[in-house]
Amino acid sequence: MRNKLYIVFLLLMVTSCTYFFKETDDRVKVARVNDTYLYYDDIKDMVSENTSKEDSILLVQNFINRWATQQLFIDGAILNLPESQQASFNKLVTQYKNDLYTKAYIEALVKRSIDTSVTDDEAKQYYAENLDVFKLNEDLIKFRYIHVNENMINFKKIEQQFKRFNIKDKKELDSISIQFKSYSLNDSIWIRTGQVIDKISIITPENKNELLKKSNFLQLKDSLGVYLMQINDVLLRGDTAPLEYVKPTIDQIVINQRKLELIKQLEKDITKDAIKNKQFEIYN
Repeated sequence: MRNKLYIVFLLLMVTSCTYFFKETDDRVKVARVNDTYLYYDDIKDMVSENTSKEDSILLVQNFINRWATQQLFIDGAILNLPESQQASFNKLVTQYKNDLYTKAYIEALVKRSIDTSVTDDEAKQYYAENLDVFKLNEDLIKFRYIHVNENMINFKKIEQQFKRFNIKDKKELDSISIQFKSYSLNDSIWIRTGQVIDKISIITPENKNELLKKSNFLQLKDSLGVYLMQINDVLLRGDTAPLEYVKPTIDQIVINQRKLELIKQLEKDITKDAIKNKQFEIYN
């Protein structure tokens, strides 16, 4: 409300510049370029409640000036551009408007009707039928690690629990993870080897193939402490990606296929219904 008052204040300030007019239909004119008008309703919501009085006035003044400049160019174009070019532009504008409306309506219909759940069986079937598509373009790894101070009192116990890693060990390690410099104990998911290199500075592109081997246990030291790492599994670039890794991608592919099928059906149905209801007919 405060900023709307600022805008009114600005409009009152510029009345002497012939920016302010009163319409017979109660619409307030803010500015005019030839036969085109800018109304108060067009600018009343352009500033937020948190904008200062000075900034509000500046914003409105700048907007009016930009609007006037653009409108002058438009009027100049209408006067000077060939009619054929203007007709072409008008067709493009009409087509763009039609496309916007059509796309928005189709998306609303699809959103209301589409089933976005993909069962495991559907994912498995698509995966099995398209194995050649799911080739890795990067190495993947399943591993766990902790980065700790080697001189901490319970280091030997932590090392033993990390290696054994039964349910109780995992729970205990997780409960004392605040003592670790960094860690990741979820060794059941596939991650990109590049993420390991980014996270663990002691692993580099040069030594990754030597260190990150399947069923390999590593104990590596740096200036801050010691890394304990257990590599459970490794997949190399060019291998077939595991289903669990590409499942989100498959889900999206399946849903997109459903959308395309639904859109085709909607296009058929809307035309069929229009003919049936005499909303659409072709003249001979």
